[in-house]
Amino acid sequence: FLNFLPEVSDALSSSKGGKKPVVALESTIIAHGMPYPTNLELMKDLSDIFRSKEVIPAIIAIKNGVPHIGLTEEEILDLSQSGQEGRATKVTTRDLPFLMASGGSKNGNSHEGKGHVWGATTVASTMHLAHLAGISTFVTGGTGGVHRG
Repeated sequence: FLNFLPEVSDALSSSKGGKKPVVALESTIIAHGMPYPTNLELMKDLSDIFRSKEVIPAIIAIKNGVPHIGLTEEEILDLSQSGQEGRATKVTTRDLPFLMASGGSKNGNSHEGKGHVWGATTVASTMHLAHLAGISTFVTGGTGGVHRG
């Protein structure tokens, strides 16, 4: 049920020439945390930093109801525009089964002709999907949920 970017799958597979380090990145910061094109520039900069250290970046997101472990450049571009276009939903672990069953939309609305429907993963859902994918390290733009005062 996980869709792996081939580069990520190869890096995680010892049968493909040895394991390479992979880092999971949450996708809420791309879809909702920063405006386009700043969010796209940030992802390109982060990817360049990881690759310079020989680490494979794997952005985790839900595309049309399917969890993706790693995204293509075209998918990153679409995801980075999806928040402002209303095609992205913030997804935590409790939302995963509903989003997957509905094909990507919590409310059943399709966004045909406007690009893909995205589930932007929070820290919790990124950690969950990364664990299922065999990735033990992830990066986030920040943690929320605890607000005092």
